[in-house]
Amino acid sequence: MDIDVFAAAHAKEWDRLDRLVGRRRRLSGEEIDELVELYQRVSTHLSVVRSSGQDPALVGRLSALVARARSAVTGAHSSAWRDVAGFFTRVFPAVLYRLRWWWLAVTLGMVLVSTATAAWLVNTPEALYALGSPEDMARYVEHDFANYYVENPAGSFAARVWTNNAWIAAVAIISGAFLGLPTLYVLATNGVALGQVAAMMIANDRAGVFFGLILPHGLLELTAVFVAGGVGLKLGWTIISPGDRTRLRALGEEGRAAVAVALGLVVVLFISGLIEGFVTGWVDAVWLRIGIGAVAEALFFVYVYTLGRWAYHEGETGDLENAPAAVPVA
Repeated sequence: MDIDVFAAAHAKEWDRLDRLVGRRRRLSGEEIDELVELYQRVSTHLSVVRSSGQDPALVGRLSALVARARSAVTGAHSSAWRDVAGFFTRVFPAVLYRLRWWWLAVTLGMVLVSTATAAWLVNTPEALYALGSPEDMARYVEHDFANYYVENPAGSFAARVWTNNAWIAAVAIISGAFLGLPTLYVLATNGVALGQVAAMMIANDRAGVFFGLILPHGLLELTAVFVAGGVGLKLGWTIISPGDRTRLRALGEEGRAAVAVALGLVVVLFISGLIEGFVTGWVDAVWLRIGIGAVAEALFFVYVYTLGRWAYHEGETGDLENAPAAVPVA
């Protein structure tokens, strides 16, 4: 076979296929049929040229063309940006809304734990001063606590707290697979630690400094951690009580939804990290920095109770669209 004659005879078909692939999103019905027919024909041409072994360059050109045509004919054409938008407008808020009672209960429980810890320490001086020497505590409440937010460049500090909080949230969710017991430990230790810091500040007449620096970022940050804890506990409870589903099926469904929450919380914690890095220690007006945190928190709840409720009532559960098919069981 004369490869040059073969190429000249079919060059128009190859060029036509290349043009159709290039404008595949704007093809008419007739052009789509032509695209499929040319794809099949050029695939045959590629086999012929490859078997001849005469022109590696032509084999490479046709291989690339056939691969692009195959993607146009059989590949998924949904936009990646559309998938991202769908995740944040439907999947993530729907899971948050569906599991709202879990993370709201965790929120209430952790507030009670922190408040009880702080109240007990403030009213029990011997327990309070067991946390550290008077000199160390004085240095912490008068300098170290506030300096923590400004001692490093804002950008690097924001990145550090973001990754740290994202890790805590991920651990709280993943730990749910162990019946939720490690999740309870993560939540309890963080709640007690917050109560200890609050007690030290309040006992030394620095309550205004404490709340003025914690609330701006802490409202959204702690809510994200509480959401992670609630989702982790729900995952653990699913193993204990799967309901009318098999335990494996229930764990799969709730586990995939938990992964969606983990991914969404990365963005939520990124926002709280920006507030902590660029607002908490750098905005002098206390009312302004607390106001920024309050607005961020309010927007989160609006997001959950508008988009989340709408998507949930539309049937969104947070599971994958192409999740494995479930066999009916008695």
